[in-house]
Amino acid sequence: MKLYNTMNKRKETFEPVTPGEVKMYVCGPTVYNLIHIGNARPMIVFDTVRRYFEYKGYKVNYVSNFTDVDDKIINRANEEGVDSETISERYIEECKKDMAALNVKEATTHPKATEEIDGMIEMIGKLIDKGFAYVAKDGTVYYRTRKFKDYGKLSHKNLDDLQSGFRALQVTGEEQKEDPLDFVLWKPKKEGEPSWPSPWCDGRPGWHIECSVMSHHYLGDTIDIHAGGEDLVFPHHENEIAQSEAANGVPFAKYWMHNAFLNIDNVKMSKSAGNFFTVRDILDQYDGQVIRYFMLSVHYRSPLNFSKDIVESAKNAYERIVTCAENLNFLLKSASGEMTPEEKQGTEEAESFRAQFEKAMDDDFNTADAISAIFELVKWINSHVDEKSSAAFLQALRKELLELTDVCGLIVERTPDVDADESAYIEAQIARRQEARKNKDFAAADAIRDELLQKGIVLEDTREGVKWHKE
Repeated sequence: MKLYNTMNKRKETFEPVTPGEVKMYVCGPTVYNLIHIGNARPMIVFDTVRRYFEYKGYKVNYVSNFTDVDDKIINRANEEGVDSETISERYIEECKKDMAALNVKEATTHPKATEEIDGMIEMIGKLIDKGFAYVAKDGTVYYRTRKFKDYGKLSHKNLDDLQSGFRALQVTGEEQKEDPLDFVLWKPKKEGEPSWPSPWCDGRPGWHIECSVMSHHYLGDTIDIHAGGEDLVFPHHENEIAQSEAANGVPFAKYWMHNAFLNIDNVKMSKSAGNFFTVRDILDQYDGQVIRYFMLSVHYRSPLNFSKDIVESAKNAYERIVTCAENLNFLLKSASGEMTPEEKQGTEEAESFRAQFEKAMDDDFNTADAISAIFELVKWINSHVDEKSSAAFLQALRKELLELTDVCGLIVERTPDVDADESAYIEAQIARRQEARKNKDFAAADAIRDELLQKGIVLEDTREGVKWHKE
């Protein structure tokens, strides 16, 4: 298996720190509002990466944080006249609802910044003791960027160029820095803000320190994969490396993975451009599985363009996979018996699509090509099964389809929104209709169809038989 390492700008063979295990940290959202559609891309992408590792037999420890103390959270709390915890807890729960709708698995651990303050104070103290950080007169603690000799190795930025940029920026209120490149580890409290006691002042942590501490706490000194959106490469991930490696004295992560941006109708998403959409906005129009399919239809390192036409195309493509799964289950209701010699040979042919799928995923998690392999399997199934197929053959093909779609987190078997009694009633009505049609009593057959339609049940006459679904 090869993955693209942002650190070295090339694909590298994946070799975990501990054989058979994957320790993975993915930067999560700042919880001050509903997550937007751009937040959904890394959630879906790296959830799929996790699923593939698990499919390959690895034990995955997947950590993704919630930033629950931040200026945006504080501002939102002040606007509503509540405390910051009320805002962060509300939007953590809303985020979890959206993640469930997108079939994103719960992380092994979802740490919150406010629950890791002691660890942050401890790491900051260690950085001060080692000379990598210093305390200003007002109690602010800064990281000495130039002290870390490898600063810029992830983003491939030159310190002198950064110095020139900071001079041009002329940030006010930071005159106490030894160097314009230094960044905040701890800041003094302000009125109306949450704060915690520390050896330097009552205050709260800077943004970057939380991920260094959480990763170390739950995954150890050196992790396998650190991931997030490409907007986090600099300064967030660059600063994490500086903090972690200075404090712990070992490499922070072996591999760095970053997904590309998502645009709206070929324009960068922003509130000022009027093209800002939350996941909830999109879920009002499309099933979460359609959104997930759309996100995986393009390689994660390629820019992704969100438009109505493209999402409609994704919806139609996803429905073709669902229809294939429905056909298999429908045929299984009346199928029986073991495979014929021809069917056994057919299953071997069908398994070749699994090899195509794995080849694509082993090549830097190329979900676009992996989904193409699933479609080749769907096409093959559609042309090789009918009402004469054995139960064993249908079950083998169903297993093949479900295992591959599950790696992508795609749910292709829908659970009917009816109870057992209603389902039995519908099946009985369908049997009555079929009997009426057999007797050429088409008026009675149409009446049964219309009666079910009034109850929101749509019948479909297919070559395999009569299928039904709720509107």
